[in-house]
Amino acid sequence: MSSTEFVYKIATEAAFAPARSTPAFAGMPIDAQDGYIHFSSAGQLAETLRLHFAGQTGLVLLAVRSADLGLGLVWEASRNGALFPHLHGGALPTASIAWEAPLTVAADGSCQLPEAVR
Repeated sequence: MSSTEFVYKIATEAAFAPARSTPAFAGMPIDAQDGYIHFSSAGQLAETLRLHFAGQTGLVLLAVRSADLGLGLVWEASRNGALFPHLHGGALPTASIAWEAPLTVAADGSCQLPEAVR
């Protein structure tokens, strides 16, 4: 699968805030546990939010330039065999983040995505 212009990282504001002034973001606890940083494509975001972030507030959506991640960005089979973007080999360079937006996910998993994603 060819990479898209952006891949998206969902993080808690609390976890991401300290990284804003540093060269890299280590990711969320699930990223450390799995050994790579999880991303979603624009088309995968709504389902990822529904399945893994329902009822959560204080989230931030990071739009990351795929080209900046180089060969570390790998599309791998995950949920239902769909290919998901994962960053192997280290932390997410904060310079690769094009923009960020706050997110809140309703208890039913629904979420209003930023206009730039829709």
